[in-house]
Amino acid sequence: MPTLILVRHGQSDWNLQNRFTGWVDVDLAPAGVAEARAAGRALSGEGIGIDRAFTSVLKRAIRTLWLMLDEMDQMWVPVERSWRLNERHYGALQGLDKAETAARHGAGQVKIWRRSFATPPPALDAADPGHPRFERRYDGLAQSELPSGESLEMTLARVLPCWRGAIAPALAEGETVLVAAHGNSLRALVMYLDGLSESEVLELNIPTGLPLVYDLAEDLAPRSSRYLADPAAVAAAARAVADQAGG
Repeated sequence: MPTLILVRHGQSDWNLQNRFTGWVDVDLAPAGVAEARAAGRALSGEGIGIDRAFTSVLKRAIRTLWLMLDEMDQMWVPVERSWRLNERHYGALQGLDKAETAARHGAGQVKIWRRSFATPPPALDAADPGHPRFERRYDGLAQSELPSGESLEMTLARVLPCWRGAIAPALAEGETVLVAAHGNSLRALVMYLDGLSESEVLELNIPTGLPLVYDLAEDLAPRSSRYLADPAAVAAAARAVADQAGG
């Protein structure tokens, strides 16, 4: 039966600083490097062999994948990078301190921007130098595909073509697939796989650096899922990232 492994990148420098990150290409913090290596060891301890891997085009996810595969001695595994697996674009909030933003706009409003399914954050001006249309890595994309800010609903809409066109076909061949991505691109994918409602996904937190393993049926419906960690440790890690969503 096919196996899908989802891993949120390890703690980044801006996670550590409690800043909205989104599509800004921030690297891993030292703790994030350690988390990525620990994730690789956890998979090795389960005797899991990876057939194919997917990641975003942002270095914190790419480096997490490298470190995991290095720890597993599986650096040869084919890897596909896709902008569709990028973090949710946080628009004009990117780079801002989350606590300061909550003090300015109110904690309730910021929670809606961060956690709701359908409400996007304030848009980034298209003339802003940080807009993705100025980045060479996105040169092959139509301007209409480049976000100025995204809700989780919009994130899901761009993740699903990668799932349907690349990840699901590999799983359908019986492959074991590893996806190293981001808190919200993975929240969107888990929402889809587990059939979560908008209210249920509001409280879903994906811990950094803990492999989430799905055993799938032939039709790719989840048969079971589990984190490769003690349940108490998973709960503590989820609480730790609850106030750092957006990385």
